[in-house]
Amino acid sequence: MKKHLITLCIFLSLYLQSQQLIPLNEKAYSDSLKNVVNGKTDNHSKVKAYFLLSSFYRNTDSLSSKNYLQKAATLGLKNPLNKAKYHYYEGQHFIERNKEKAALSFQKAIKEFSKIKTEEADFYTASSWYNYGVTQKNKEGYPFLVKILVEKSIPQVEKYKNHKTLGQLYSQLAIILTYNAEFAKAFEYNTKAIQLLEKNAPSSPELFFAYLNTASNFCYQAKGDEAKRFLDKAEKLIQPYPESSSNASYYYGKTLYFITKQKNEEALPMIEKGLVYAKKSNQNLLTQMFYLNKYDILRKQNKLNEAKKVLEDILSEKTLIIDVNNRKTFYNQLSSLNEQMGNLPEALIWEKKYSKLSDSLNTENVKLELNKLETKFRTAEKQKEIANLNTEKAQKELEINKKNQYLWLLGFASLFLIILMIAIYFYTKKLSKQKEINHHQKLKEIAQQEELKITKAILEGEEKERERVGKDLHDGLGGMLAGVKINFSTWASQNLEQKNKENFNEILNQLDQSVSELRNISRNLMPESLLKFGLETALKDLCEFYTRNDLHIDFQAIDINPKLSLAIQINIFRIVQEILANAVKHSEAKNILLQCSQSNDIFMITIEDDGRGFDENYHSKTKSMGLHNLRIRVDYLKGKMEINSDNEGTAINIELNTHAIS
Repeated sequence: MKKHLITLCIFLSLYLQSQQLIPLNEKAYSDSLKNVVNGKTDNHSKVKAYFLLSSFYRNTDSLSSKNYLQKAATLGLKNPLNKAKYHYYEGQHFIERNKEKAALSFQKAIKEFSKIKTEEADFYTASSWYNYGVTQKNKEGYPFLVKILVEKSIPQVEKYKNHKTLGQLYSQLAIILTYNAEFAKAFEYNTKAIQLLEKNAPSSPELFFAYLNTASNFCYQAKGDEAKRFLDKAEKLIQPYPESSSNASYYYGKTLYFITKQKNEEALPMIEKGLVYAKKSNQNLLTQMFYLNKYDILRKQNKLNEAKKVLEDILSEKTLIIDVNNRKTFYNQLSSLNEQMGNLPEALIWEKKYSKLSDSLNTENVKLELNKLETKFRTAEKQKEIANLNTEKAQKELEINKKNQYLWLLGFASLFLIILMIAIYFYTKKLSKQKEINHHQKLKEIAQQEELKITKAILEGEEKERERVGKDLHDGLGGMLAGVKINFSTWASQNLEQKNKENFNEILNQLDQSVSELRNISRNLMPESLLKFGLETALKDLCEFYTRNDLHIDFQAIDINPKLSLAIQINIFRIVQEILANAVKHSEAKNILLQCSQSNDIFMITIEDDGRGFDENYHSKTKSMGLHNLRIRVDYLKGKMEINSDNEGTAINIELNTHAIS
């Protein structure tokens, strides 16, 4: 299962390809299209066939793909639909070679298809949006692609409930959910896709890949028997077509299945068969994935030299290591493998490459955050300038209106002049008072907003600094200590006599304990359990962390919403962390009760201990940083806090608003 999770990101890239699947009976399909373009058919049919042939050869023969695209352009770009199709298939041609050009082509296609109100145009629009999302995946990330799917592509074709395009879009969404370990939701969308396709496209490549996607979903859950049911269905579809390039994907599914069932000897023949198809059809990424699985099996079989050779070949071929996260994984694997083989100097080399790449990624993330903050600042400044100009304009208009009113009033008869002057006097006085009241109110609101912005910036900066320091400790200093340990081991094996090794091993154990303590500090700065499993699990882990032989902490969680925003969860976690740290450090308590509950938008925290208590007024006068930081976070979440403390213990009650910040 661990190995599956390592390769899951790469697996996703295999199936999140451009949305233009080739029929399983590839030869008959390509022959029929060539008959159309070579026969005596009308230009409209030939243009359509040229487009499909261009897509058919886009991976295996780029020159033929380009030639067919140009022939289609020569015959039919005067037709608005064909013009839009040209941009779409141009994007298909470039999508694996130049994603920027592909993105421009798909945007042009979307613009042209939007002018045409037909069913065919709707399907092409949905496909164009999806393919544009694929081109932006590496730049914008998977959330952007999900947004494209659920807001652009799927709504465009949901009105055609029985069309295979809708089934394929459901299947693509399921793949992304599988990548994010949302296996139940992924199975739900796979099921919707399969039901639609079995009914309306029973022999289609869309159904074949939906079966494979579902089987892979179960493999990543280590549910081999469920995976086999869908793998068998995919086999029935592909079996009549032994020459189809889609056999490569089928054998990859079989490989995952045998690995899931821990039948590595049976997985190896599947890898070799799959490699034949993948290489023949120039599926470079899938070829490398077969080699990656082969490496993992060889390592499990303790064939370390062969495993190392496979991994080095993957690095040399470079298809998989274009993604820096994949490259980090391979560096880490090579370091671990060389250490297992006793090649300690080489292990240190790969460990240093891994640490250097990690530091580089951290630096880039910091630069990105700084750029975002700078952009936000500039935007805020521009908005302030616009607001000031609008205010000045409104004041001038108000003054002009007043003057016009005065001139109009002065035209009245002198009989009403005295009455009018008195009315103006009282009106002006009242208006002045109201302006003063409004002015003070606006100043108060601006001060509150600025205070909130400052508090938010401080807290966000504090969390980012905690995260940065945690990563630096874990990836930087942790990697250095690992290198020190390896160097010590190498030196000891060459220079230290047997009788002195016992004391030296004690030093190595102390170094191991130092690394463990460093990782504890790193996790405390930015707890992984909060990011991975949510607030309730993180609070439970925090209580276990502070529990001692002479201190019992009872944690009770009641109706905590797991879908609270991450910013809210982090602030609640920090509040509880601050209170528990103070209680453990100062109260000398033997029992602590922590109760966290939620009712609609109100989150309540109650902490009671049987310690010696403290004087809250004394701490307020001395400006205790602990209470000060606590009140800042409570105020930030628009909450309130009550503290009761005496010589029998301390009780703290806090109420927070979960919608205080977005």
